[in-house]
Amino acid sequence: MLTEEERLFLEQNEPIVFVSQTRYPPFEFIDANQQRRGMMVELAQWIATEAGFHAEFTDTVFQQAQQRVLSGDAHVLTSFFYSEARDQQFDFTQTVFEVPASIFVATQRPDIAMVSDLDGKRVATQRSDYAKEFLATLDLDFELVETDDFASAAQAVIEGSADAMVGDEQIVLYYLYSNGLHELMKRVGEPLYVGLNAMAVAEGNHLLQSILDKGVDHARASGTLDRLHEKWVGAELPGRSFAWQAYWPYAAGLALLVAMVVAWNVRLRQLVSRKTAELELAASVFRHAREGIVITDAKGDIIEVNEAFTRITGYQRDEVMGKNPRLLQSGHQEVGFYRALWKELLEKGAWEGELWNRRKNGEDYPELLTISKVCDKQGQTSHFVAVFTDISRQKEHERQLESMAFFDGLTGLPNRILLADRLRQAMLAARRSGCKVSLAYIDLDGFKEINDRLGHDVGDRVLVTIAERLTSALREADTVARLGGDEFIIVFPEQRDVVTVSGLIVRLLRHIAEPIDIEETLLQVSGSIGVVHFSPEDEIEPEQLIRQADQAMYQAKQAGKNRFHIFDAEHDRAVRGHHESVERMRQALADDEFVLYYQPKVNMATGEVLGVEALIRWQHPERGLLAPASFLPAIQQHPLAIVLGEWVLAEALSQFDAWVDAGIRLPVSINIDAIQIQQGDFVERLRAEVECHPSLGPGDLELEVLETNALEDIPHVASVMSSCRAFGVAFALDDFGTGYSSLSYLRHFPASVLKIDRSFVRDMLDDPADLTMLEAVLGLAVAFRRGIIAEGVETLLHGRMLLAMGYELGQGYAIARPMPADAIPDWLQTWRPDESWRQRQCALPEERQAIYAMVDHRACAAGVLNYLRGAQSEPPEANCNQCRLGVWLSCRERGQAGFTPKMKRIASLHASYGQLAQEALLLKPGGSSEDLNQHARQVAQVSEELQDVLQFWINESNLAQGKL
Repeated sequence: MLTEEERLFLEQNEPIVFVSQTRYPPFEFIDANQQRRGMMVELAQWIATEAGFHAEFTDTVFQQAQQRVLSGDAHVLTSFFYSEARDQQFDFTQTVFEVPASIFVATQRPDIAMVSDLDGKRVATQRSDYAKEFLATLDLDFELVETDDFASAAQAVIEGSADAMVGDEQIVLYYLYSNGLHELMKRVGEPLYVGLNAMAVAEGNHLLQSILDKGVDHARASGTLDRLHEKWVGAELPGRSFAWQAYWPYAAGLALLVAMVVAWNVRLRQLVSRKTAELELAASVFRHAREGIVITDAKGDIIEVNEAFTRITGYQRDEVMGKNPRLLQSGHQEVGFYRALWKELLEKGAWEGELWNRRKNGEDYPELLTISKVCDKQGQTSHFVAVFTDISRQKEHERQLESMAFFDGLTGLPNRILLADRLRQAMLAARRSGCKVSLAYIDLDGFKEINDRLGHDVGDRVLVTIAERLTSALREADTVARLGGDEFIIVFPEQRDVVTVSGLIVRLLRHIAEPIDIEETLLQVSGSIGVVHFSPEDEIEPEQLIRQADQAMYQAKQAGKNRFHIFDAEHDRAVRGHHESVERMRQALADDEFVLYYQPKVNMATGEVLGVEALIRWQHPERGLLAPASFLPAIQQHPLAIVLGEWVLAEALSQFDAWVDAGIRLPVSINIDAIQIQQGDFVERLRAEVECHPSLGPGDLELEVLETNALEDIPHVASVMSSCRAFGVAFALDDFGTGYSSLSYLRHFPASVLKIDRSFVRDMLDDPADLTMLEAVLGLAVAFRRGIIAEGVETLLHGRMLLAMGYELGQGYAIARPMPADAIPDWLQTWRPDESWRQRQCALPEERQAIYAMVDHRACAAGVLNYLRGAQSEPPEANCNQCRLGVWLSCRERGQAGFTPKMKRIASLHASYGQLAQEALLLKPGGSSEDLNQHARQVAQVSEELQDVLQFWINESNLAQGKL
């Protein structure tokens, strides 16, 4: 528990700034994603969270980190080794981790095995590290090579600019294994000292020192320190064994001496008394050596082993005497390996290397083996001496370090380093085989909420579960890697048909979305997946391929999550130019290059002008007048869209005032972007703008909201609408019918008008489905007491058809094109609806059936003609008895009124069309092009005549209705 004085200190000094080193892994470092990592950084974050104070983290190189604390720019050194000299300027916390420091040399250097061998050598170490102070206490003459960090010191040894280095074991080994350099260097001798790693504050800052000490105590008692150590370091480093790889010539010489003494004992017994002491010494060395020693005769049969041999292999001396050492073979090495071993041994007199042997109990183990050939005076081989060391612990530690360097500590999946290597190998293989490589970038949806709400332990269990699901769903050749956080990558090598990858991705999405049961709580996440396909001809690096998959993942997330998106190269090129487009538009706004055009909205039957819609245009100095579709998509979901939207609002309301001053009161409607209406202060800013225009009355300003945008956040948009209506602003749902319309949504939105999307109006003359949509939306508007207006009235026929269906309000080119503000007064003076619109009555049910039948026939005839002319590959259905026109004619024929002459003509033309269409469709597979063209002309001619007669009948019915 913190004291009141300590709490007051934190309140007065927050945030507490921790400064770490940029290159000191695994204690603290900056990773490839520029994130601060390491066990001391995580410990500092944990202490701040547990103690409840705000912490900031910064980083720099080692020397500057110390200066920042001493100068007061930072409060705490995250990781610092204790020494008496440093204790004069800093106050240290209790020791957090003990870190041994050792000597490292290049693998091929046998001349440095202990600290005394550094005499006369070039020794590298990190600048200002305690190693420099320690080396200064030694009575040795050496040249000190100071580097910025241990990684640079190790590189100096590898490159030969230093003979050896002194550094902290975990840090040096982490660097070597992470960068694949572990075979180029080795540790020698015993640890020189054990560094006491702690946190440190400036001298005299006892309150902060006490707070940190309490945090370390709490971390140790709760097991957090153990977990951090296991995560970043793994098992303890193995103890040192005698480095026979550097001393094998001496061991061989000693063994040779033993062999010679034994021979002299047999042949020259009279010399026994003089050589007894030497033999006893040699025998003692032979018996008590920690390395196993085997002596064989020239044939390779064992004639002597030492106690270490028995301890390592499990075989007693009597069990192996006279036998060949091959009884130890494990089967890991092939016959060719042993042939090469014996060839080198006989030619060069010695062999050194690693191999796997098998103990008596059947357990395989790795060993470092040196074999020397011993020759007699005549130069003939008399014996072989083998010295070996069990390196199981070293191999296990190497495996742990390799796992730390190449695998994710939480899930056990490959990390970014190993992923890059496997992806590079897959791409090289693809270039050789001609196959493709697919890459999937996965980001979990909803994971952050689980992590924040239930804690990191539950979040970690979710990540482990997802990793297991991904691994179980893939082939052995595929690679699943974790990049960090909730991001995963899958590599699919050797893909001949990338279409199959899409099916696999769909299955992965289902697996990811399955509920996860943790402590009787069902949790659920989904995945957004970006997919990219690599072809052998692509000139691209692995990192760029990952970035492309990341971009595609972002597109999937933007599209609604729980889905996948395949990377589009064309889109990528467009994105690269996006920034330039946004900046150019920002400049255009500053230079007054944007203008507003206005398109009237009218009652098509009465001619009444209801208002105008303000539409933005860009008067580009080089490209001329640009429509919104050519520039607005570039700022979708961009803050500039808000700025431009506010400009449109202010400009349109200023124009409204100008018209009022000229005696024209013309309500104006404005399109509002989704990002603008979602701003927290939207209502206040709109009210302030409205209050700047006193002439504005209720209903004079209407905001048009896209239906798809409104549906993204129903409660918020509904609340905004209600608040704005309170001060006289009306709303319309624009492009209605293109979103996932819901009756409940329509009920909750306080929008007074629905604007039916222009796509339904445009194709209503040719597509029965669009005609049905228009009728359905009109029914919704009537049922919910909403006004409705049709966009896209392009022709007089469109207007007549809409009026027949019951639509009176319209907007489109058949009424007026968008025009500058100064053209509106003249248009108002000249505008009159077409006479055919004035006479058009709302169709009766029978007339409406005829309209549907005519549109259905037009669509059917278009399909037949497109097939005959090769515009579509599949033949359409041409059963005239089942089409709407055929059904309508059958109902008329069965009716009491019977057929009028006009109706008989329609029926005759319909029958002729049906017969001609069937003949043409039968002729298509094998007929000549000339015959097909002739039949197509006949079908088109009869169809056009049929439509003319049917339209005439509809017009007559409307006139007759108007006279009633």
